[in-house]
Amino acid sequence: MEIILKYFPNLTENQLNQFAQLDALYRDWNAKINVVSRKDIDQLYEHHVLHSLSIGKVVQFKSGATILDIGTGGGFPGIPLAIMFPETKFTLLDGTRKKITVVQEVANGIGLKNVIALHQRAEEFKQQKFDFAVSRAVAPLEKLVEWSFRLIKQKDQQHILPNGLIALKGGDIDTEIKALPKGSYTEVYPLSDFFEEEYYQEKYAVYIQA
Repeated sequence: MEIILKYFPNLTENQLNQFAQLDALYRDWNAKINVVSRKDIDQLYEHHVLHSLSIGKVVQFKSGATILDIGTGGGFPGIPLAIMFPETKFTLLDGTRKKITVVQEVANGIGLKNVIALHQRAEEFKQQKFDFAVSRAVAPLEKLVEWSFRLIKQKDQQHILPNGLIALKGGDIDTEIKALPKGSYTEVYPLSDFFEEEYYQEKYAVYIQA
């Protein structure tokens, strides 16, 4: 928890309580359904929660905004972002039912009212449109664009960045960016600009305008 306060010192008491409860909930559920690497569960806050919150360093989601988390897995980045932005509405999608079960139980366990967890593949989802799509370690950028852009609002812009996709990536992102459709507008944010821990070297948030 200390590492969250290090970079986000102005959390409310409710947010602090919600973040604090994540450790026991994820340990309990991870023993039943593996959503976080067993060797990584002790690093939940540094490697998963803080990593998810890096998106909040790129854009501050507004009250009433709608965000789609594609391939949320165990709820990352969606659940930490939903704690950080309680007035923003998050829809968390994953094609694996047991992972969505964990997401729903964690959200219920900490009293998150702004999360909907759905067992559905992103390429089949068509119920609504969103201000932003977010994703963490799910698929190449080209595939994420294909899945998400049809679900992103082209009007009703209300953020400092135009509506689009924000993907948390590592490794050779230049190759992925080059594979995007010609004329794609991208911005790359090294997470080492936000967080000093060694884990964040060569990790990035990539924004692609829809």
